[in-house]
Amino acid sequence: MMKFFRYDGELQERAMKETLETLGVIEKESGLGEEKFMGGSTIGLADLALGWVAHTLVAMGDVIGVKFITADAFPYLHSWMGNFLGIPAIKNNLPPHELAVEYFREKREMFLAMATQACHHHH
Repeated sequence: MMKFFRYDGELQERAMKETLETLGVIEKESGLGEEKFMGGSTIGLADLALGWVAHTLVAMGDVIGVKFITADAFPYLHSWMGNFLGIPAIKNNLPPHELAVEYFREKREMFLAMATQACHHHH
């Protein structure tokens, strides 16, 4: 689900579509609906397993200028993200958003440099 972050151009477009499709499946199958969390009213393993979406995916999206999870596209996931990040134990243990964005900006530059190198070797 992170391929979109490693590439540019057509590969990135395709990977972003896959990411949105995956989020669509999670939106439908997670059982969120009216629930605060995936297992109901309290946080559980499924929430923790998907927690990176609330933090990492948002930071990566900011780096490439894309908002994956909007209230319009994924209303359940969108409100789940707010609930998840609102839990003090989670909120207090995540790096600040700006730091995460900075980290992933550097990572992306590295990935793109590697992808460019790989392309040059094949020609």
